[in-house]
Amino acid sequence: MGKVKKIVLAYSGGLDTSIMIKWLHDNYPGCEVIAYAADVGQESELKGLKERAIKTGASKVYIEDLTKEFAKDFIFPMLKAGAIYENQYLLGTSIARPLIAKRQVEIALKENADAVAHGATGKGNDQVRFELTFKALAPDLKIIAPWREWELKGREEEIEYARQHRIPVTVTKDKPYSSDRNLWHISYEGGVLEDPYFEPKEDMFLLSVSPEKAPDKPEYVEITFKAGEPVSVNGKKLAPVELIKTLNKSGGRHGIGRVDIVENRLVGIKSRGVYETPGGTILYAAHQAIETITLDKDTLHYKQALAGRYAELIYNGQWFTPLKESLDAFFNKTQENVSGVVRLKLYKGNCSVVGRKSAMSLYQPALASFEKEEVYNQKDAEGFINLFGLPIKVQAKLRKG
Repeated sequence: MGKVKKIVLAYSGGLDTSIMIKWLHDNYPGCEVIAYAADVGQESELKGLKERAIKTGASKVYIEDLTKEFAKDFIFPMLKAGAIYENQYLLGTSIARPLIAKRQVEIALKENADAVAHGATGKGNDQVRFELTFKALAPDLKIIAPWREWELKGREEEIEYARQHRIPVTVTKDKPYSSDRNLWHISYEGGVLEDPYFEPKEDMFLLSVSPEKAPDKPEYVEITFKAGEPVSVNGKKLAPVELIKTLNKSGGRHGIGRVDIVENRLVGIKSRGVYETPGGTILYAAHQAIETITLDKDTLHYKQALAGRYAELIYNGQWFTPLKESLDAFFNKTQENVSGVVRLKLYKGNCSVVGRKSAMSLYQPALASFEKEEVYNQKDAEGFINLFGLPIKVQAKLRKG
C-alpha cells in the first residue's frame, strides 16, 4: 500500500474508527497513527475518547473544541444563505465536515504527517466532503480511506473484528443504526432505518420529545437579528454557541425539528435519514420571516434561487471552492439590512411565525391597506395590466387565427 510514516486519523470513537487504528498499523507497517477528534458539539460522545484511542494504538490524541468556529463561520453563513438540501434537510452533518477536515489538515501539517485518514464509507457523502477539503487545503497529502481498501463487508463483520482484537466498541448487533451528533443536529441512519416504511421508535430521539408529549401550553420566543445573524433570544444577547443550545432546548421541549426523509446522495444512491434539528428549525423560520420585510422582491427571489445551489455545494463537500466563496459575497451583501425581531410560537411540533418588526422594514401598512391612501393610485393598475398582459393577448390572437 505504499510507505507511510505518519497518519492523522479523523477519530470519533465509533465502530469504524475504533477498529481503524489497529487496521492502519497492520496494513501500513511501521506507521504512526495520531487520532484527532473535533468537538463540534457532540457532548457526551467525547467522554473517554482519549483513553480508548491510546489503548487501541494511537501515539497521540488531539481533542479540540471547534464549536465557536463551527457556529460563527459555518452554521451562520449557511443560515444567512437559507440553504436547505432538497427542501427538507438542514445540512447538519454536511456543514460540520469541512471544518473537521480543515483542522485535520492543519494538525497533519503541524505534525509533519504524510497522510490523513477518515472513516467514511465508499457509499456515502462524507468521503467526498473530507477528501475535497483535503485536496483544497493540502493537495500533496496522501488520503487513506480504509472502507475502500479493507475486506470487511459491513457492520457485523466490523463488530466481529473488534471482538477478535479485543477492541472495545459501543455499537452492538442489537442496535446497528448509526448516529451523528453536533451542535446543530443529530442524524440517524442505517440498520432498521434502511427500511423507508419503518417508523423510528421514540426512544431513538435524543434532542426532542414527541409532539404528543410536548406541553399543552405554547411557548413564545423572540429572536433578534443583526445583518442576517441571530444575536439574542428573548432580549438576552447570546454568543452563537449558547444561542443555538438555548433554541435546541426550547425547540426540543416542544417536539420541533424532526425530519424523516429519503435523500439523494452525491454518489447516486438514495438514502433514508432521520434528523433532529430543533434550534435550526426555529432559526430558519425566523430568518426567512425577517427577510420577507427587509429584502426587496427581486433580491429575495434571486437569493432563494441561489440558496438551492449553495445547499448542494455544502452537501457535496464543495465548501472550499471559488463558487462558494463568490456566493458568500452575494449573500453577505443581501444581509446588510436584514436586522430586526421575529416572534415565534412553539407548540406541539409546530414552529409558527406570529410577528416580525424591523427598523429597515420595506413593508408599508399604508400601501398594503385596502383603506384610502394617497401613494398608490388604483387606476394606474389598468395600464400596468395591459402592458404586462400584452404578450398573452398577442399569443391568444395568433391561436385564433
